[in-house]
Parts: sequence; structure tokens; C-alpha cells
Amino acid sequence: MATFSFENIIAWQKAHQFVLRVYLITKQFPKDELFGLTSQFRRAAVSIEANIAEGYKKLGKADKLRFLNIAQGSLEECRDYIILSRDLQYIDEEQFQALRDGIEETSRLLNGYCNGILNNNGIADLDQNLRPNY
Repeated sequence: MATFSFENIIAWQKAHQFVLRVYLITKQFPKDELFGLTSQFRRAAVSIEANIAEGYKKLGKADKLRFLNIAQGSLEECRDYIILSRDLQYIDEEQFQALRDGIEETSRLLNGYCNGILNNNGIADLDQNLRPNY
């Protein structure tokens, strides 16, 4: 029997790749941004994957979707930080495009995951079924 965890969720995998890219790119940001944009960007990126992971073990549809909606909010925050980083000239066009592509793919997959839950694809409402969804 295969073991399933949040790591099997493709949206989480893409979010994790995005976080790694954010950390790599923000290492080159000006040192005076360490407690500003660098910290905020990293925190928001980590929040995407962390909320997908946390939502995975929630029993009810509404609870799962609440965490995934938080992930979506953090994703949009990162989308803003990507634009801001470009406009402040902290990243070049190639880095901008790599971050933009990563956030777009993560967004598409996260939205698909949310839609799957909304459409009850393998997820039972807590009121209907009290078993964890593994």
C-alpha cells in the first residue's frame, strides 16, 4: 500500500520548487532589504506550501478550503513581490520570468486542487464522513 502525504500533491510540489527559487533569488537582494522585501517575500512563499500541507490533513471540505484559500492569498502576495522586485531592479528579466512562470503554474495547480475539493472528488464533507482523507 502506497503512503500518501501532502508531498504527493502536485500543487505542493510546484509551490515547494517556487519557494526554493525565491530563496535562491532573494539571496542577491540588497542587505538593507533583509528585514523588508526579502523577509516578506520568503514568508509569503513558504506560506503557500505550508498551507497546502496543513490543509491536506483537515477532515472537512470547508476546513481544507480555508487553508487552501490562505495559500491562494499568499500566492497573490508573491505575485506582487515579483513585480516589485523587478521594478526595484533587484531581479533581471530572466529571473522575473522564471518567478512569474513558477507562480503561474503553482496558481493553476492550486486552483485545480481547490476545484477538485469543491466538486467533491474524493473528499467528503466532515458532516458526511468523519474518517480522515488519506
